[in-house]
Amino acid sequence: MQNNPLNGTQASASAADQGSNVADFGYKQEMKRGTGRFASFAVAFAFVSIATGIFTTYGAVLNSSGPAGIWTWPIVTIGQLMVAFIFGSLAARIPVTGYSYQWMSRLANPVLGWIMGWMSFTFLAIVVVAVDYTIASTVLPVLLGYTGTPANAWLITAIVILLQALLVAFSTKWTERVNNWAVSAELIGMVLLVVLLFVVGFAAKELNVGNLFSTGAIPADGYMGFGTLTEVGPWMMGTLLGAFTMVGFESAANLAEETKEPARVVPRAMAQAVIASGTLGFLFLIAITMLAGDPASLAESGTPVADVINRVLGPVIGTALLVMVVVAIFACGMVILMTAVRLVWAMSRDDRFPGHAQWRKVSPRHGTPTSATWLMFTLAELILAVFALQTDTLFSLFAAATLLPAVIYAATVLLYIVKRKSLPPSRGFTLGRFELPVIILASTWLVFVLSIFRDASFTGSWIYVALMVGLGAIYLIFLLIKRGGPAGLAMPDMHSIDAELDADAKHTEGNRA
Repeated sequence: MQNNPLNGTQASASAADQGSNVADFGYKQEMKRGTGRFASFAVAFAFVSIATGIFTTYGAVLNSSGPAGIWTWPIVTIGQLMVAFIFGSLAARIPVTGYSYQWMSRLANPVLGWIMGWMSFTFLAIVVVAVDYTIASTVLPVLLGYTGTPANAWLITAIVILLQALLVAFSTKWTERVNNWAVSAELIGMVLLVVLLFVVGFAAKELNVGNLFSTGAIPADGYMGFGTLTEVGPWMMGTLLGAFTMVGFESAANLAEETKEPARVVPRAMAQAVIASGTLGFLFLIAITMLAGDPASLAESGTPVADVINRVLGPVIGTALLVMVVVAIFACGMVILMTAVRLVWAMSRDDRFPGHAQWRKVSPRHGTPTSATWLMFTLAELILAVFALQTDTLFSLFAAATLLPAVIYAATVLLYIVKRKSLPPSRGFTLGRFELPVIILASTWLVFVLSIFRDASFTGSWIYVALMVGLGAIYLIFLLIKRGGPAGLAMPDMHSIDAELDADAKHTEGNRA
């Protein structure tokens, strides 16, 4: 029999740490619970990473929506904040690694939970590549003064993923330290960047308020329309700027078993990350857009944000700030990889992931799911190799990485709506009287953002989703046959732990007798 999961200080729940005991959900504590409040916020903020999202997608928005496309950012921020509130309410009730996979499995049924887990896995696998590719394709060429090509972008991205995997595989403590430092640098750096851009732009009389309402090279006729069945209106396409950036706040929930007081800390960390990112990101977008000069000309650049920073602030300050952006993007990719590893480990722990016997192992020496880390590293490199062959690699990557979380968020919000009257008691966060308005706003936002992906330009994204879902369906059928149907996928719960504890007590009493 396994060691009693309630033995040791790591698994015991104290009055100050109510709701942290994973034994309540049928598991034993396998990883150290050392993530504090700032570290939890830093994980969520690093995944969102406004530096990463804006540097990645600003050029695409100039080409699809013009400068006026930035006004969709507040809409996205409010919508995603509502989603974060719902995620927080679920995380406070089931604070276990695996987030949506766990919630759907326990509140709906394990088959739907498995599908949710697989969708989350496909999202994380591609978004880590999308983020890291940004370093090689939009920042380093300007910072180091070389011409970016698909070949050198592929090589640099592959190296970046390897460095992140080494950190995640060998030390959660150092991964969090690097991330905490990077997030602190990003927060301070982005605030300074915004202030400097406004001050220098004002002093040089380069701030152009008219740019904020310009459509650039995009025709004004039909700009605010919703488009057709296969084509989205220009302003709607601008929503992708925020929709790609403002995702991943739920990564804090995926480290619940390593977080102190997760039922209280995680919901607040997610909401705080969205609020901080939304506010600071919008100020940055306003500054960059007012200093864009000729938006139509800037849209032709592969590195528009970096170009504006270098032109306005000069090479010295511009270089220092671009270094900060590289650090922020590296931390973002690292946190995404860590989140993916935890999800694979959580599903493998329940014997639900292909090759689960290998991926469920936690290294006794490093205290991390080392094998799962190298699995995600290998998959990321394979995805990079496939997408690097496309002509518009960056758009294909970020489009797929925007579609998948929208689907995951919509399914999770629907789960909450259906089950909200029968949810288990909250252990640290509730929506209270704001529940209905939050649900209405979150639902409206998610229906809207999903409607954007009818545009024909997202065909490649749908193909990736269809391919990954197809592979998942094959394994799910195999799993159901092997387990004798859906009943064989029942989740571990507190009753199994109670039975084990009762057996332990009887065994001890027998020995004493």
